[in-house]
Amino acid sequence: MPYQRLNQIEFNHCDPAGIVFYPRYFEMVNSVVENFFADVVGRSFAQMHLGQGNGVPTVRIEAEFVAPSRLGEKVFFTLEIVKLGGASAEFSIRARLGEEERMRLRLTLVWIEGGRAAPWPEEMRARMVTFMEEAA
Repeated sequence: MPYQRLNQIEFNHCDPAGIVFYPRYFEMVNSVVENFFADVVGRSFAQMHLGQGNGVPTVRIEAEFVAPSRLGEKVFFTLEIVKLGGASAEFSIRARLGEEERMRLRLTLVWIEGGRAAPWPEEMRARMVTFMEEAA
């Protein structure tokens, strides 16, 4: 089963027309990714960035905005791992309201140690592999 998070569209997400201003989707996506790492992979961003000096910066992002989301709506974000490499992972993230797709995105993150790409730590990689297997 893919990872899911519900996001309510708030006033701070919207432009004067009351629809999501597209850069705000990237903030919502980052929140989904951050929670995925804490909930599924077992390492919060705080642990990675502050405690260990590591991180998972975005190296590639491709997005399509399919339909507008409006103030007050509750949109489901779904995350799947498409590909797991030695130091990188490609994610597919979709936002939906009911059956209507609002946004789809591909995102590549890289594991960083000491400011350089490095292989995923074994326990993190094992949890991501398990997540992929269970989602299939």
